[in-house]
Amino acid sequence: MTTFARRSGRRHPLTFALLLTLGLFATGGIYAATSATMASAETTPVAFESLVDEGEKLFMANCASCHGMSGEGSEAGPTVIGVGALSVDFQVGTGRMPMAASGPQAAVKPVQFTQPQIDAMAAWVASLAPGPGLPEAKYYDAEGDAASGAELFRINCAMCHNVAGAGGALTEGKYAPHLRDLQPIHIYGAMVTGPQNMPVFNDMNLTPEQKNDVITYLKYMDENPSVGGFSLGSLGPVSEGLFIWLIGLGGLIAVAIWLTARSN
Repeated sequence: MTTFARRSGRRHPLTFALLLTLGLFATGGIYAATSATMASAETTPVAFESLVDEGEKLFMANCASCHGMSGEGSEAGPTVIGVGALSVDFQVGTGRMPMAASGPQAAVKPVQFTQPQIDAMAAWVASLAPGPGLPEAKYYDAEGDAASGAELFRINCAMCHNVAGAGGALTEGKYAPHLRDLQPIHIYGAMVTGPQNMPVFNDMNLTPEQKNDVITYLKYMDENPSVGGFSLGSLGPVSEGLFIWLIGLGGLIAVAIWLTARSN
């Protein structure tokens, strides 16, 4: 009985080899997974540092003469410390920066940089100090509520930009630009960063969803021309009254003179 029990309790000769093989495979798999994760984590900072370095070179070559070598600002331009990546994307992405000439307001002009170069400069400016970053795509996809956006635009924006987004004049040679055919990310960036004389609409004033509603309304205006025909610049009573005075009354006076001349 004792001999039988000892024999029945013996392990197969290949058991140890099988366990050793499974242990080696498990160890190798865990090591490979851990190495891949660490490599990915190490690659991201390296790529970001390279982007920041490229952005610094671009900034030094194109912006430092006004904004300072470290972005601290000068008499020719304000500091960019703390403005965030979103401000850079708006100002440079719309061609306002670098400015073509000193003036009361930076005018829109053809963009001088590619999007990767803009992203690089934005990364460098963002590395100087915390500031507004680029939003998630869902907050500027123009898939919001156009009716709600129209109401928000009328309350917060129409006094300067006109209810139809046609723009308008301000004081001291400044102006509110038109809002037609703009990239949604730039509309969002303007609301968050408040360029020129524009106020800042943070998330306490307008939530990201409400900002997307405003963008949706403006894109609706782009896609749907004036139902009244010729818009006369969308300036409302100003252009319409001028049209009536010059064309309407002028035409009546011309007809009256013509009739008088015929009667004589």
